[in-house]
Amino acid sequence: MASTTNGKRLGVMRNPVRLKGFTLIELLVVLVILGLLASLVGPRIMNHLGKSKTKTTVLQIEELSSALDLFQLDTGRYPTTEEGLASLLKAPSGVDTWNGPYLKKAQIRKDAWGHDYHYKSPSEHGDYEIYSYGSDNAEGGDGEARDVYSWE
Repeated sequence: MASTTNGKRLGVMRNPVRLKGFTLIELLVVLVILGLLASLVGPRIMNHLGKSKTKTTVLQIEELSSALDLFQLDTGRYPTTEEGLASLLKAPSGVDTWNGPYLKKAQIRKDAWGHDYHYKSPSEHGDYEIYSYGSDNAEGGDGEARDVYSWE
């Protein structure tokens, strides 16, 4: 028999205090629900991400095209393929009327996938062409690997 103190009985507690928390089953149910949500929403987000990189590249090509037009206004010609886009930042040799730099940043940006832009002048598509080969950096492709051209 348990001893008593001041008339109170000591011994086994009839209503033990229960610790609050989640059970393993509750945690697993939450993880399954999160997994289902990710499988439904994830592909849509990745699709938008790919489209946004293509849109970013289109905007950067437009910015480079504007800078090339300013170069042409000052010098009377577009940079040659050999001079390249670097002539927007530093005057090519023999060009006295260069009034650049024609870009705000001190470097030529890379496309949204981290690749250099391709430049050609003169071009069969006009005075010049600027293009990116997309995510795969190879000619051709679909989706995110689609080529982006200044003349499209």
